[in-house]
Amino acid sequence: MSTPNKPSKSSTPNKPTQKVAVLGTGKIGEALLSGMIRSGWAPADLLVTARRQERAEELRTRYGVEALTNPGAAERADTLILACKPQDMAALLAELAPHVTTDTLVISAAAGITTAFIEERLADTTPVIRVMPNTPVLVDEGMSVISAGSHATAADLAHAEDIFGAVGKTLRVPETQQDACTALSGSGPAYFYFLVEAMTDAGILLGLPRDKAHDLIVQAAIGAAVMLRDSGEHPVKLRENVTSPAGTTINAIRELENHGVRAALIAALEAARDRSRELASGNNT
Repeated sequence: MSTPNKPSKSSTPNKPTQKVAVLGTGKIGEALLSGMIRSGWAPADLLVTARRQERAEELRTRYGVEALTNPGAAERADTLILACKPQDMAALLAELAPHVTTDTLVISAAAGITTAFIEERLADTTPVIRVMPNTPVLVDEGMSVISAGSHATAADLAHAEDIFGAVGKTLRVPETQQDACTALSGSGPAYFYFLVEAMTDAGILLGLPRDKAHDLIVQAAIGAAVMLRDSGEHPVKLRENVTSPAGTTINAIRELENHGVRAALIAALEAARDRSRELASGNNT
Protein backbone atom coordinates (compact mmCIF):
# COMPACT_ATOMS: atom_id res chain seq x y z
CA MET A 1 0.00 0.00 0.00
CA SER A 2 1.26 3.49 -0.77
CA THR A 3 2.76 5.52 2.05
CA PRO A 4 0.33 8.02 3.65
CA ASN A 5 0.79 11.63 2.66
CA LYS A 6 1.88 14.24 5.13
CA PRO A 7 -0.92 15.78 7.20
CA SER A 8 -2.81 18.63 5.59
CA LYS A 9 -3.63 21.88 7.32
CA SER A 10 -7.16 20.63 7.90
CA SER A 11 -5.91 17.55 9.77
CA THR A 12 -4.53 17.15 13.24
CA PRO A 13 -0.75 16.40 13.38
CA ASN A 14 -1.37 12.66 13.81
CA LYS A 15 -3.96 12.06 11.10
CA PRO A 16 -3.02 11.32 7.47
CA THR A 17 -4.72 12.94 4.49
CA GLN A 18 -5.65 9.53 3.13
CA LYS A 19 -9.24 9.31 1.95
CA VAL A 20 -11.23 6.82 4.01
CA ALA A 21 -14.64 5.67 2.74
CA VAL A 22 -17.29 3.98 4.89
CA LEU A 23 -19.51 1.89 2.61
CA GLY A 24 -22.91 1.06 4.04
CA THR A 25 -23.14 3.70 6.72
CA GLY A 26 -25.69 2.23 9.12
CA LYS A 27 -25.47 2.52 12.91
CA ILE A 28 -22.03 0.95 13.22
CA GLY A 29 -20.70 2.79 10.18
CA GLU A 30 -22.00 6.11 11.46
CA ALA A 31 -20.55 5.48 14.92
CA LEU A 32 -17.18 4.85 13.30
CA LEU A 33 -17.48 7.96 11.15
CA SER A 34 -18.42 10.12 14.13
CA GLY A 35 -15.61 8.69 16.25
CA MET A 36 -13.02 9.30 13.55
CA ILE A 37 -14.04 12.95 13.27
CA ARG A 38 -13.86 13.42 17.05
CA SER A 39 -10.42 11.80 17.01
CA GLY A 40 -9.09 14.29 14.49
CA TRP A 41 -9.90 13.14 10.97
CA ALA A 42 -10.92 16.02 8.76
CA PRO A 43 -14.42 15.55 7.29
CA ALA A 44 -12.92 16.45 3.91
CA ASP A 45 -10.87 13.23 4.08
CA LEU A 46 -13.92 11.02 4.75
CA LEU A 47 -16.40 9.60 2.24
CA VAL A 48 -19.66 7.73 2.84
CA THR A 49 -22.14 5.64 0.89
CA ALA A 50 -25.68 4.64 1.79
CA ARG A 51 -28.49 2.65 0.19
CA ARG A 52 -30.94 5.55 0.27
CA GLN A 53 -30.27 9.02 -1.10
CA GLU A 54 -31.97 10.68 1.88
CA ARG A 55 -29.69 8.77 4.26
CA ALA A 56 -26.61 9.89 2.30
CA GLU A 57 -27.83 13.49 2.45
CA GLU A 58 -28.41 13.19 6.19
CA LEU A 59 -24.82 12.04 6.74
CA ARG A 60 -23.45 14.77 4.50
CA THR A 61 -25.36 17.46 6.40
CA ARG A 62 -24.59 16.09 9.86
CA TYR A 63 -20.86 15.47 9.45
CA GLY A 64 -19.76 17.57 6.50
CA VAL A 65 -18.51 14.52 4.59
CA GLU A 66 -18.93 13.74 0.92
CA ALA A 67 -21.56 11.15 -0.04
CA LEU A 68 -20.87 9.08 -3.16
CA THR A 69 -21.89 5.88 -4.90
CA ASN A 70 -19.97 2.70 -4.02
CA PRO A 71 -17.93 2.78 -7.27
CA GLY A 72 -17.27 6.50 -6.84
CA ALA A 73 -15.99 5.97 -3.31
CA ALA A 74 -13.79 3.07 -4.45
CA GLU A 75 -12.19 5.25 -7.10
CA ARG A 76 -11.50 8.09 -4.67
CA ALA A 77 -10.58 6.39 -1.41
CA ASP A 78 -7.27 4.97 -0.20
CA THR A 79 -9.09 2.87 2.44
CA LEU A 80 -12.49 1.24 2.05
CA ILE A 81 -14.41 0.11 5.14
CA LEU A 82 -17.10 -2.38 4.12
CA ALA A 83 -19.78 -2.05 6.80
CA CYS A 84 -22.47 -4.02 5.00
CA LYS A 85 -24.42 -7.10 6.08
CA PRO A 86 -22.70 -10.46 5.41
CA GLN A 87 -25.34 -11.49 2.88
CA ASP A 88 -24.71 -8.31 0.88
CA MET A 89 -20.92 -8.68 0.68
CA ALA A 90 -20.68 -10.68 -2.58
CA ALA A 91 -22.83 -8.18 -4.48
CA LEU A 92 -20.91 -5.23 -3.03
CA LEU A 93 -17.55 -6.73 -4.01
CA ALA A 94 -18.79 -7.37 -7.55
CA GLU A 95 -19.73 -3.70 -7.74
CA LEU A 96 -16.38 -2.54 -6.34
CA ALA A 97 -13.97 -4.92 -8.11
CA PRO A 98 -13.50 -2.88 -11.32
CA HIS A 99 -12.62 0.20 -9.25
CA VAL A 100 -10.35 -1.19 -6.51
CA THR A 101 -6.60 -1.16 -7.13
CA THR A 102 -3.87 -3.03 -5.28
CA ASP A 103 -3.01 0.25 -3.54
CA THR A 104 -6.41 0.28 -1.84
CA LEU A 105 -6.71 -1.08 1.70
CA VAL A 106 -10.00 -2.95 2.11
CA ILE A 107 -11.33 -3.41 5.64
CA SER A 108 -14.34 -5.66 6.21
CA ALA A 109 -16.57 -5.23 9.27
CA ALA A 110 -19.05 -7.93 8.20
CA ALA A 111 -19.48 -10.88 10.56
CA GLY A 112 -18.21 -14.21 9.27
CA ILE A 113 -16.75 -12.91 6.00
CA THR A 114 -13.17 -14.13 5.61
CA THR A 115 -10.32 -12.18 4.07
CA ALA A 116 -9.93 -14.99 1.52
CA PHE A 117 -13.54 -14.47 0.38
CA ILE A 118 -12.79 -10.81 -0.30
CA GLU A 119 -9.33 -11.38 -1.81
CA GLU A 120 -10.76 -13.86 -4.33
CA ARG A 121 -13.08 -11.17 -5.67
CA LEU A 122 -10.57 -8.33 -5.96
CA ALA A 123 -7.32 -7.76 -7.83
CA ASP A 124 -4.41 -9.97 -6.83
CA THR A 125 -2.36 -8.67 -3.85
CA THR A 126 -5.09 -6.25 -2.70
CA PRO A 127 -4.51 -5.82 1.06
CA VAL A 128 -7.53 -6.93 3.10
CA ILE A 129 -8.16 -6.72 6.84
CA ARG A 130 -11.03 -8.32 8.74
CA VAL A 131 -12.47 -6.48 11.75
CA MET A 132 -15.20 -7.60 14.15
CA PRO A 133 -16.47 -4.58 16.12
CA ASN A 134 -19.27 -4.76 18.66
CA THR A 135 -22.14 -2.38 19.32
CA PRO A 136 -20.52 -0.43 22.20
CA VAL A 137 -18.63 1.41 19.45
CA LEU A 138 -21.81 3.51 19.53
CA VAL A 139 -20.63 4.94 22.88
CA ASP A 140 -16.86 4.79 22.19
CA GLU A 141 -16.47 1.68 24.37
CA GLY A 142 -16.26 -0.91 21.63
CA MET A 143 -13.89 -3.79 21.12
CA SER A 144 -12.74 -4.33 17.55
CA VAL A 145 -10.90 -7.57 16.78
CA ILE A 146 -8.50 -7.21 13.84
CA SER A 147 -6.95 -9.85 11.56
CA ALA A 148 -4.71 -9.42 8.52
CA GLY A 149 -5.32 -11.04 5.17
CA SER A 150 -2.61 -12.52 2.96
CA HIS A 151 -1.34 -9.19 1.62
CA ALA A 152 -1.93 -6.76 4.50
CA THR A 153 1.19 -5.24 6.01
CA ALA A 154 2.05 -4.11 9.53
CA ALA A 155 1.39 -0.54 8.39
CA ASP A 156 -2.07 -1.59 7.16
CA LEU A 157 -2.85 -3.16 10.54
CA ALA A 158 -1.67 -0.04 12.37
CA HIS A 159 -3.90 2.08 10.12
CA ALA A 160 -6.90 -0.14 10.90
CA GLU A 161 -6.14 0.11 14.62
CA ASP A 162 -5.98 3.89 14.34
CA ILE A 163 -9.40 3.98 12.69
CA PHE A 164 -11.22 1.59 15.03
CA GLY A 165 -9.33 2.86 18.07
CA ALA A 166 -11.42 6.02 17.67
CA VAL A 167 -14.44 4.14 19.07
CA GLY A 168 -12.88 1.89 21.72
CA LYS A 169 -10.16 -0.71 22.03
CA THR A 170 -8.64 -2.97 19.40
CA LEU A 171 -7.11 -6.43 19.57
CA ARG A 172 -5.08 -8.25 16.91
CA VAL A 173 -5.69 -11.97 16.55
CA PRO A 174 -4.97 -14.61 13.89
CA GLU A 175 -7.95 -14.94 11.59
CA THR A 176 -8.45 -18.53 12.78
CA GLN A 177 -9.59 -17.03 16.11
CA GLN A 178 -12.11 -14.61 14.61
CA ASP A 179 -15.12 -16.91 14.99
CA ALA A 180 -14.37 -17.37 18.69
CA CYS A 181 -13.94 -13.63 19.12
CA THR A 182 -17.24 -13.03 17.35
CA ALA A 183 -18.93 -15.34 19.87
CA LEU A 184 -17.28 -13.67 22.85
CA SER A 185 -17.04 -10.03 21.86
CA GLY A 186 -19.15 -9.40 18.78
CA SER A 187 -22.22 -11.04 20.32
CA GLY A 188 -21.06 -10.45 23.89
CA PRO A 189 -23.07 -7.32 24.73
CA ALA A 190 -26.31 -9.20 24.01
CA TYR A 191 -25.52 -11.72 26.75
CA PHE A 192 -25.14 -8.93 29.30
CA TYR A 193 -28.39 -7.30 28.17
CA PHE A 194 -30.09 -10.67 28.53
CA LEU A 195 -28.70 -11.02 32.07
CA VAL A 196 -29.82 -7.49 33.02
CA GLU A 197 -33.27 -8.25 31.63
CA ALA A 198 -33.53 -11.42 33.73
CA MET A 199 -32.23 -9.69 36.87
CA THR A 200 -34.70 -6.84 36.38
CA ASP A 201 -37.54 -9.35 36.24
CA ALA A 202 -36.18 -10.93 39.42
CA GLY A 203 -36.13 -7.53 41.11
CA ILE A 204 -39.79 -7.02 40.22
CA LEU A 205 -40.59 -10.48 41.60
CA LEU A 206 -38.81 -9.48 44.83
CA GLY A 207 -41.04 -6.40 45.14
CA LEU A 208 -39.04 -3.57 43.53
CA PRO A 209 -40.44 -1.17 40.91
CA ARG A 210 -38.99 -1.81 37.45
CA ASP A 211 -37.14 1.52 37.25
CA LYS A 212 -35.44 1.05 40.62
CA ALA A 213 -34.49 -2.56 39.82
CA HIS A 214 -33.07 -1.42 36.49
CA ASP A 215 -30.99 1.38 38.07
CA LEU A 216 -29.60 -0.94 40.74
CA ILE A 217 -28.59 -3.61 38.24
CA VAL A 218 -27.09 -1.24 35.64
CA GLN A 219 -24.91 0.49 38.23
CA ALA A 220 -23.83 -2.88 39.64
CA ALA A 221 -22.87 -3.94 36.09
CA ILE A 222 -20.92 -0.73 35.45
CA GLY A 223 -19.12 -0.95 38.79
CA ALA A 224 -18.26 -4.63 38.29
CA ALA A 225 -16.96 -3.96 34.76
CA VAL A 226 -14.73 -1.10 35.94
CA MET A 227 -13.35 -3.26 38.75
CA LEU A 228 -12.62 -6.07 36.30
CA ARG A 229 -10.87 -3.64 33.97
CA ASP A 230 -8.91 -1.59 36.52
CA SER A 231 -8.16 -3.82 39.50
CA GLY A 232 -6.09 -6.46 37.72
CA GLU A 233 -7.77 -9.09 39.89
CA HIS A 234 -9.04 -12.41 38.54
CA PRO A 235 -12.86 -12.52 38.35
CA VAL A 236 -12.87 -15.45 40.79
CA LYS A 237 -11.09 -13.29 43.35
CA LEU A 238 -13.51 -10.41 42.85
CA ARG A 239 -16.47 -12.77 43.18
CA GLU A 240 -15.03 -14.28 46.36
CA ASN A 241 -14.71 -10.79 47.83
CA VAL A 242 -18.52 -10.49 47.61
CA THR A 243 -19.24 -14.04 48.77
CA SER A 244 -19.35 -14.27 52.58
CA PRO A 245 -19.61 -17.67 54.28
CA ALA A 246 -23.27 -18.72 54.67
CA GLY A 247 -24.31 -15.36 53.20
CA THR A 248 -26.76 -14.23 50.55
CA THR A 249 -24.36 -14.35 47.60
CA ILE A 250 -23.23 -17.93 48.06
CA ASN A 251 -26.86 -19.04 48.15
CA ALA A 252 -27.47 -17.28 44.85
CA ILE A 253 -24.30 -18.77 43.31
CA ARG A 254 -25.39 -22.25 44.41
CA GLU A 255 -28.69 -21.83 42.57
CA LEU A 256 -26.89 -20.63 39.42
CA GLU A 257 -24.69 -23.72 39.52
CA ASN A 258 -27.66 -25.99 40.25
CA HIS A 259 -29.43 -24.65 37.16
CA GLY A 260 -26.37 -25.15 34.95
CA VAL A 261 -25.85 -21.48 34.12
CA ARG A 262 -22.11 -21.93 33.57
CA ALA A 263 -22.64 -24.86 31.19
CA ALA A 264 -25.42 -22.98 29.39
CA LEU A 265 -23.12 -19.99 28.78
CA ILE A 266 -20.40 -22.21 27.36
CA ALA A 267 -22.91 -23.94 25.09
CA ALA A 268 -24.30 -20.58 23.96
CA LEU A 269 -20.85 -19.30 23.03
CA GLU A 270 -20.11 -22.49 21.11
CA ALA A 271 -23.39 -22.03 19.21
CA ALA A 272 -22.45 -18.44 18.33
CA ARG A 273 -19.02 -19.57 17.14
CA ASP A 274 -20.56 -22.29 15.00
CA ARG A 275 -22.96 -19.81 13.39
CA SER A 276 -20.06 -17.52 12.58
CA ARG A 277 -18.39 -20.44 10.82
CA GLU A 278 -21.58 -21.10 8.87
CA LEU A 279 -21.67 -17.47 7.73
CA ALA A 280 -18.05 -17.76 6.63
CA SER A 281 -18.92 -20.81 4.56
CA GLY A 282 -21.70 -18.94 2.78
CA ASN A 283 -24.68 -20.34 4.69
CA ASN A 284 -26.74 -17.20 5.33
CA THR A 285 -30.04 -18.97 5.98
